[in-house]
Amino acid sequence: MSFWESLWLVIYGFFFIMYLIVMFQIVVDIFRDSGLKGWAKALWILALLVVPVLSALIYLIARGGGMNKRQYAAVEQSREATEEYIRSVAGNDPAKQIADAKALLDSGAITADEFAQLKAKALA
Repeated sequence: MSFWESLWLVIYGFFFIMYLIVMFQIVVDIFRDSGLKGWAKALWILALLVVPVLSALIYLIARGGGMNKRQYAAVEQSREATEEYIRSVAGNDPAKQIADAKALLDSGAITADEFAQLKAKALA
């Protein structure tokens, strides 16, 4: 295989992978869109199977702006869920734990030795 044949093979491969990525993004967007009804989703998928390049271009022109908004909303929802999970498992910060222990000490619920143990645990 010559250099030029190899170069064209790489170029064709790049465009084929690019085509597959665009098709995957379109299919994901079709199923992500809650405003699109079932029959419309089925028609878009059928069009992508029958006339893939033409229907992909039409989809990108007609619904491309909405793809960006739906992708952004999905990323934002995922980020918020991740932050909420991190907050739920992180627990209290040491200053808050010490303040809570101090409040318990002031109210007489714990002794000074117990306060010292809680403070050491929070700072550990």
